[in-house]
Amino acid sequence: MTSILVPAAVAGLSVAQEERWLAAAIALAVENVAAGGGPFGAVVVRAGAVLGTGQNRVTRDLDPTAHAEVVAIRAACRATGAFALTGATLFSSCEPCPLCLTAALWSRVDRVVHAANRDDAARAGFDDRAFYDLLAQDRATWPMPVVERRVPGSRAPMDAWLALGTRVEY
Repeated sequence: MTSILVPAAVAGLSVAQEERWLAAAIALAVENVAAGGGPFGAVVVRAGAVLGTGQNRVTRDLDPTAHAEVVAIRAACRATGAFALTGATLFSSCEPCPLCLTAALWSRVDRVVHAANRDDAARAGFDDRAFYDLLAQDRATWPMPVVERRVPGSRAPMDAWLALGTRVEY
């Protein structure tokens, strides 16, 4: 998978502005390494303002989902009081892994811009290619079984959701 290159002007940002936000994400990553964390940093920006920042906190928080991008998205959502970050750009020190890319999609950021790529991450021991490859395979071939087991009431949560007149779509 290759990154799609969208000119900065399409997003209303200059190349210099994008480089500034990428430099901030890189600085967060380098600071995190100095503090004993992973080499990843991220910044969520909308209309020239930082909504949230994140550093990889996997080992610090003992949380395998505490990747820099996810931490930044969580912070931005708390700061805005919304679960959708429409109009925002996620700047990352490195190409997002499948977890972070999916979090970006769920958060509805408009764009993701990254500095280093998956080959740089692999060189440092963070090889996400295995996950990209695995997700493209039939689940029956996965080393970790993902099993559907239908039990009475399996559909009850979705039925309750569909019947809820006050639900907030997301």
